[in-house]
Amino acid sequence: MKGNNFRAARRQFLLGMAGVGVAALLPTDMASAAGISDIGDAINKAGRQRMLSQRMAKAYCQIGLGILSDRSQKILSSSQQRFSDQLAELKAYAPTADIKESYAELDKLWQQYDKLLSGKPNLTDAGKIASLNEDVLRTAHLATTQLELHSSSNVGRLINVAGRQRMLSQRMAKFYMFRQWGIKSTTMDQEAQLARREFNSALEALSKAPENDKGIKNELELARMQWLFFDEALKQQDVGGKDMMTYATNVATTSERLLEVMDRITGDYARISAVTSAPTRKR
Repeated sequence: MKGNNFRAARRQFLLGMAGVGVAALLPTDMASAAGISDIGDAINKAGRQRMLSQRMAKAYCQIGLGILSDRSQKILSSSQQRFSDQLAELKAYAPTADIKESYAELDKLWQQYDKLLSGKPNLTDAGKIASLNEDVLRTAHLATTQLELHSSSNVGRLINVAGRQRMLSQRMAKFYMFRQWGIKSTTMDQEAQLARREFNSALEALSKAPENDKGIKNELELARMQWLFFDEALKQQDVGGKDMMTYATNVATTSERLLEVMDRITGDYARISAVTSAPTRKR
C-alpha cells in the first residue's frame, strides 16, 4: 500500500510539473539584491546562513565522493560566496549589541570553515568539517533567533520556521553524505532522525498558518511532493549494493529541489512581512 501511495504521488507530481520550465528544476542560486531592506529580509538571510552551513558540508562531501562533481563544486563555490556576502550584510544591519556579538563570533568561525572548504576535499578535512559545521550552524541559528525576537510580527516566526526547513533539507543530505564517506557515529544518526521529524512537524505547522495565501499553499503542496521523493531517496542508504552511487546522486538532486521550494516559500513570507511592516503613508 505504501508503495502504491508513493507511485500515485509521483504520477501526480509529474503531471503537475509538466508546465514548469526547466529552470525550476535546477539547483537555485538563491540570488537576491545586496543589502538588507527590513527585519523580514534580515531573518530570511540570517536563516539562509544556517542552510548554507549545511549545504557547503554536503557539497564538499559530494565532491570527495565523486557525486555530480562539477555541479557540486559550483554549489560549494557559490554557497561560500553567498555566505560571505550575507555575513557582511548581517553584521552591518545587526540592530542590537547581542546580535552584533553573535555575528562577530560567526565571523571568526567562518574564517576557519571557509579555509577548510577551499582545500581539495579529503577525508581528514572532512572529519574536521563534520565538527566545525555544527559550530557554525549553532551560531547562525542563535543570531536568527535573536533577529526573530527583535521582530514584532508573527510573520517573522514563519520566516524563521520556513527558513529552517531549508537548513533541515541540507542537514539530512549532509549526514547521508558523511556516512557514505565513512564518517559516522550514533550521535550523527540520531541528529539525522531528529532533523527528519522536525522537518515533518514544521511542514505541518506551516500548512496551518493563517497568513498563507493561495500561492504559498500551492508551494507548500509542492514541498510535500518533493519531501516524498527526498525521504524515499534517504531511505535507500541502508539498502546497500552496487547502486549506492545512484542512490547518493538521488539524494544530492532531490535535496536541492526541496531546498529550492522551501527557499521560495521563505521568500514569500518575507515579502508579506515587508508589506505588513511598511509604514502607512499619511494623506
